[in-house]
Amino acid sequence: MSFTAAAALVLAACGGDSGGEQSADGKIELTISTFGEFGYDDLYAEYERLHPNIKITPHTTGQGGPYHETLFTKLGAGSGLDDVTAVEEGHMSDVLAKSSRFNDLAEIGPAGVTPDRWLDWKYEAGRDKDGKLIGYGTDIGPLAMCYRKDLFEAAGLPSDPEGVKKLFESWDSYFAAGDQFVKGSGGTAWFDSASQIFNAMQNQLPTGYFDRQDNLVIESNPGIKKNWDQVTAAVERGQSAGLVAFSNEWNSGFKGSSFATKTCPSWMLGVIEEQAGPEHSGQWAVSGVFPGGGGNWGGSYLTVPTQSEHPKEAAELAAWLTEPEQQIKAFKAKGAFPSQVEALESPEMAEATNEYFGGVRDGELFVEQAHKVGSAQYKGPGDGKIQENAASPALQAVEQGRSPEESWQQLVNGAAQIAR
Repeated sequence: MSFTAAAALVLAACGGDSGGEQSADGKIELTISTFGEFGYDDLYAEYERLHPNIKITPHTTGQGGPYHETLFTKLGAGSGLDDVTAVEEGHMSDVLAKSSRFNDLAEIGPAGVTPDRWLDWKYEAGRDKDGKLIGYGTDIGPLAMCYRKDLFEAAGLPSDPEGVKKLFESWDSYFAAGDQFVKGSGGTAWFDSASQIFNAMQNQLPTGYFDRQDNLVIESNPGIKKNWDQVTAAVERGQSAGLVAFSNEWNSGFKGSSFATKTCPSWMLGVIEEQAGPEHSGQWAVSGVFPGGGGNWGGSYLTVPTQSEHPKEAAELAAWLTEPEQQIKAFKAKGAFPSQVEALESPEMAEATNEYFGGVRDGELFVEQAHKVGSAQYKGPGDGKIQENAASPALQAVEQGRSPEESWQQLVNGAAQIAR
């Protein structure tokens, strides 16, 4: 079984009216809102069979961006959110900053739901500064490195799993290999986008854009500037294809062989297969050696807003959906990589393979990557917006010829504006 593309690929109808009502047949109606593909469709029917007094009304939005804009609009309005509301990890910091508007699942959830259900870092990222549990973890996106074997060989680089380990063992070796590749290939880019690389490096730092007192530390955190200098220097040496992630040009870049490596959360394998097409089957490979150690990109939580009229029942549904057994079913249905320890140890994960990527045992590989992720980096309010609306545009400016020094100031100023 292979992973399939997740959030970016599915378009579905948008719902969103608040539920929490008693249906005409006397059942409690629970509404649940998600985005992309969570793999829950069959699980809703199963839950209703197990709980005859519950009727589930799901609302699914295809794209995560519009979904979260609507979520925060309804949160601010004080009405309209569903009983169970999914939140993507990139938006979790903004939810945690408004944790008073969400129920503490440790208080209202079933007694048998304990922290050891999840990987430590996933569980901790669902709690606010006071320890209140805002979200039950669903899936994750452990990072590996994807690369084009045929392009590596043509440029004179090793392409076998053992050979590439030295290339990917650190960010220094990764960028050094990029210089070799650009020279050996006659100018083909090493990676797709500077912001994709910078984001992965940024998430590996012990402290990100904010400290735990919510002070913006972008100028006083030497790790951020070091990452910036490394990435922008690589851009100036011709290593970036300068493509905006998930744009039409980025999609075409896979088919056009515009770059040789790609930071790869587990769900990205499906995106690559979709965009690169069958003509590149077997040319892409994935390595479990990732520069700087492990990392995570993506994954979500199920929350219960205080707007819910049936918070206890909503928490029970969220707890059931995030049980290991259910998350394995979601993985088999849509490739949502589970965050539950028991699910990661299951035969279903160990036996998963991916023929497009040369028959690699991708389940086993990404389970190992999930365990490499260290403690959860604290995300202050606006953290995701800084990455998306300040860091990415500043890095794109470098890719378009602006100096790294000028663009660094653009990032600093943009972050300060968002953090106000």
